[in-house]
Amino acid sequence: MREPFFPNEIFSTNLSGAAPPRVLAAPFRYIQGNGVMNFLGRYLPLVPARHPLVLVTEGGRRRFGKRIDKSLEEFRVRVEIFQGECSFEEVERIVGVVRESMPAVDCVVAVGGGKCLDAGKSVAFRLRVPAVICPTIASTDAPCSAVSIMYTPEGVGKGPEFYPASPALVVVDTGIIAAAPVRHLISGMGDALATGYEARTCYGNPKGRSIIGARMTIAALTIAELCAKTVFEDGKSAIAAISRGEINEALERIVEANTLLSGVGFESCGLAAAHAYAAGLTVIPVLHRDFLHGELVAVGLVAHLLLEDNPEEALSVARFLNGVGLPVCLEQFGLDTRKDSEAVMEAMAAAANEPIVNNEPFEITPGKLLIAFLAADRLGGEIIRDDGAEAFKSLHSR
Repeated sequence: MREPFFPNEIFSTNLSGAAPPRVLAAPFRYIQGNGVMNFLGRYLPLVPARHPLVLVTEGGRRRFGKRIDKSLEEFRVRVEIFQGECSFEEVERIVGVVRESMPAVDCVVAVGGGKCLDAGKSVAFRLRVPAVICPTIASTDAPCSAVSIMYTPEGVGKGPEFYPASPALVVVDTGIIAAAPVRHLISGMGDALATGYEARTCYGNPKGRSIIGARMTIAALTIAELCAKTVFEDGKSAIAAISRGEINEALERIVEANTLLSGVGFESCGLAAAHAYAAGLTVIPVLHRDFLHGELVAVGLVAHLLLEDNPEEALSVARFLNGVGLPVCLEQFGLDTRKDSEAVMEAMAAAANEPIVNNEPFEITPGKLLIAFLAADRLGGEIIRDDGAEAFKSLHSR
């Protein structure tokens, strides 16, 4: 097993007392388009690699196996089935099996959703080979990052594992993304929209730090701002395209925003209250079990904006979120702020303990988080009463 890697020890530790450096983290190559999975073998020489390990779930193997096999027919491929949980135990199992391969694998190609991709990065780190990431949904910004979220074998979160190198390749087949349930794309939009606002917070606070402990480049800030702008401008058109079975420019732009812009933006700029709220809400079992990461971030983002005393932005963001089918209040989660007040308080305490909340430019307490969260919940409730919540109901009735 490789020694853990802690980027903060490199970028944030400065014995001279000077400010930490500005750092941009990004994959070596990002490739996106309809059908690009069919040409995976054309891209692997960029790594370079000749003996890839393909990590994929059983379902992914059934859906995409023939395409992968054909695209890699000139390579000597080892396929390993991911068992479903991104745990250290599962990663060590895969590493143990693969280390017996001859010839030795020279890259890990992970194909699937977030946990499979994160496991692929973790396996690649231990094997000392590059990671090639092929997401089959666009629900989070994890594919481009040099970090994995690790869990116990039972699915309880354990925290992040960082890596010294970003993925060598990120290959995003828009046709595969479009064929996945649209709820995943919409969830990714919630996560991506928060990127711009949290980047602004981190950049504006001289003490703000990215998740690797560095300061932000203006390039990364611009990417994060463009990410949020793209979601606002193209989100509804991308959803409409999927409903018609089309792959158009709006969908391509949203897939890029959810995956690349948000991935580079969050890793290179940092996270703040929106993601702290989302992390805190996962202590409520029904939210952890039944709702997606970006859906929790959406609720957290409205509270984030009110916490920072930006009511007009909070209103426009909440109306957009509601219009595309993202939640804006606890009622949509089947919860009530009074009946479930104890669980909400527990979530606020957990959110206040998230290190990323320290990127806010003022002192954070559970009580301060609660006041903003309850205000956001009231705002969301008013919006769904005035505008309705048909988009959200439609997604969650399937």
